Amino acid sequence: MIAYVDGKLAYKDPAQAILDVNGIGYEIRISLATYSKLPAEEEKIKLYTYQHIKEDGQTLYGFLDPNEKALFMQLISVSGIGPGTGIVMVSSMSVGEIRQAIVSEDVRAIQSIKGVGPKTAQRVILELKDKLRKDELLAKAGIDTVPLAKAHNTSRAEALAALVMLGFARAAAEKSLDQAQRKHGNDLTAEELIKFALKSN
Repeated sequence: MIAYVDGKLAYKDPAQAILDVNGIGYEIRISLATYSKLPAEEEKIKLYTYQHIKEDGQTLYGFLDPNEKALFMQLISVSGIGPGTGIVMVSSMSVGEIRQAIVSEDVRAIQSIKGVGPKTAQRVILELKDKLRKDELLAKAGIDTVPLAKAHNTSRAEALAALVMLGFARAAAEKSLDQAQRKHGNDLTAEELIKFALKSN
C-alpha cells in the first residue's frame, strides 16, 4: 500500500490533487480541509495516503494532516462507510468537530453530513466513541495516539484489501480480522493479520 506521496504539486482542485513524483503523476482524491491548506502549484508537498483497491479500479485518498488520515481510517472501518462517504465526512466537518460529535454522541451533527443516514450516524458513534475517548485521555496524558492509530488502521485496511482480493467476502474478512485482533491484540502487522484470518477459516 502507498502510505504517502512526496512530490511537486502539478494540479489542484477542491476534489483532487496531482502530485508529480519523478515524472509520474499521482492522481489523489482529497478533502476540502486538505485543499484549503495546499500550497501553490509547482511547490513540493507530502500527502499521507490511503490506497483503496476495488475490482474495477484503484483510488488514492490523500491528506496533508496525519490526524485527518487517522480519523478517515477510523470512519471507513465502520460498516457501511466507504472511502467516498469518508472523504465527504472529513470535508463537511473538521477533525475536531467530528471527534467531538462522536464523543458527545451527537447523532444529529453526524447525520447532517450528506449521505449519512440516522442508522449510519448511530453506528459511527457506537463503534468509535470509546476509541476516540481513549485517544483523548491518552492525548491529555501527553501520549501521541496518531502513529499508533495510523499503524493499526493502516495494517487492518491493508489486510482487509488483501483478503478481499483473495476472494473473501468483505463482511467475512472483517469478522476474521476482528477475531484476530481480539485474540492477538491490535499491534499486528498486515501480514500477521492476514495469516491469522486465513487460519481461522
